[in-house]
Amino acid sequence: MEQLTPEFGGAEQVGLGVGPVLEKFNAASRIVVLRGGGLGDLIFAIPAMAALKAAYPASTITLLGTPIHKALLGAVESPVDKVIILPFAEGVRPGEEDADELDHFFADMRSRNFDVAVQLHGGGRYSNPFLLRLGARHTVGTRTADAASLERSIPYLYYQHEPLRALEVAGFAGAFPIDLEARLAPAHGGDSPEAADGDGAQPLVVIHPGATDPRRRWPAGKFAELAAACAADGSRVLVIGDSREQDLAEGIAARAGSKAVRSVAGVLDMPGLVALLAKAEVVVANDSGPRHLAQALGVPTVGIFWAGNVINAGALGRSLHRIHASWVTACPTCGIDVTQVGWTAPRCVHDDTMVAGIGVTGVYEDVRSLTATSFAKQDA
Repeated sequence: MEQLTPEFGGAEQVGLGVGPVLEKFNAASRIVVLRGGGLGDLIFAIPAMAALKAAYPASTITLLGTPIHKALLGAVESPVDKVIILPFAEGVRPGEEDADELDHFFADMRSRNFDVAVQLHGGGRYSNPFLLRLGARHTVGTRTADAASLERSIPYLYYQHEPLRALEVAGFAGAFPIDLEARLAPAHGGDSPEAADGDGAQPLVVIHPGATDPRRRWPAGKFAELAAACAADGSRVLVIGDSREQDLAEGIAARAGSKAVRSVAGVLDMPGLVALLAKAEVVVANDSGPRHLAQALGVPTVGIFWAGNVINAGALGRSLHRIHASWVTACPTCGIDVTQVGWTAPRCVHDDTMVAGIGVTGVYEDVRSLTATSFAKQDA
């Protein structure tokens, strides 16, 4: 199959979006999107799926995703009509593969007669062959030079803002951008008992100290110092996390030494997390799913980022979102160049944090500024 690029032609270009917007596919009413991974990975794909829904308003959009994706989409309003949990498959969803389960899955997918299959899951070494087995009439996605070709594909280069990358893929399916970043709302206007514990006179600051990659985590001591400063300034501080992050969150709350700081890690289900984040005046977090979710819910955020991750995942605006970036370029232990990333780059075995040099004072100043602004608007 031919790789379509603006330089070498292909389908007719009918306008400009994030990249070229090619002509729409005819009679496309069943669209399937492949996007595995975590919470943030799904949120990065939301603008592309919103664009597809707008371009094909009579279509149904099915997401092939993970259990956490299904949980989130059950708790928010989104352009997705249905979620199907991916089977375990190398490079698509980590876990022990079952050949019979995979065969049954693909037989089921082919029977659904998808019109368009959209690959938003990495460079395509594993995800493109997976996508092709769905049997859709048309295929669109990203690809590295060694990945299987799709009907329409764009080159996968690691350093690109992920929501914009997904929007560029959607453009190759004929979809113009609606939003450049995800916009979500609680599905049922949910309430949060944790957020309601206060008397309403104190701003609510939510802290998420975790991250899938340990190298993206700001030291716990700095989160504790920040939490203590926010509490001393009159804010209520809740530290969140999943069950694996419970000890981390509880340790931060204890070190903060204030009754205004407590951990709710491990006790929130997805609707509870959405409701709590939506009630916050500001969310402080590493480059992690909860930070991206807070941003999508319209909540001000202060993010702790390694500089390379700012390119791929940082908020585009600065009126509601502040970024503190670490410019470390080498592993603190072995000195390997950490800017060379992606599938083909070496990854050393060390998990030293890359963001330890970011100071508490600057982060606190941004939290204080955003909290005051957000709380004042709420009272207006």
